[in-house]
Amino acid sequence: MKHILIVLLLITSVYNVKAQEKDNIVLLNLTEFKSQIENKDVQLIDVRTPKEFEEGHIEDALNIDFYSEKFVDEFNKLDKEKPVYLYCRSGFRSKQSALKLSEMGFKTLYDLEGGFLNYNKKDE
Repeated sequence: MKHILIVLLLITSVYNVKAQEKDNIVLLNLTEFKSQIENKDVQLIDVRTPKEFEEGHIEDALNIDFYSEKFVDEFNKLDKEKPVYLYCRSGFRSKQSALKLSEMGFKTLYDLEGGFLNYNKKDE
């Protein structure tokens, strides 16, 4: 009986993870993200708080706070047909933002793996 419960829990958790994945959301590693945004006219969005944004951000990024009541309104000003590049501090808020934006009809979403902490890391 225990084995059946464990198998059912595993199947349920795999299903839940898959339910949160979308075909139009791509997680990019640091190298891929940088190569796709550098010297290009892209919709680059930092979803951290204004305070975090002021402490440092990727050049040319627009700040739309994940926690803001104006989140949806601000994203509705963007072109849903053009790719959107998202990042936050560590990747959690940008993933949640990407899921919201996908539901709002954005076609292509790129999320920076590891967020700004990863982007800001010194080469080792």
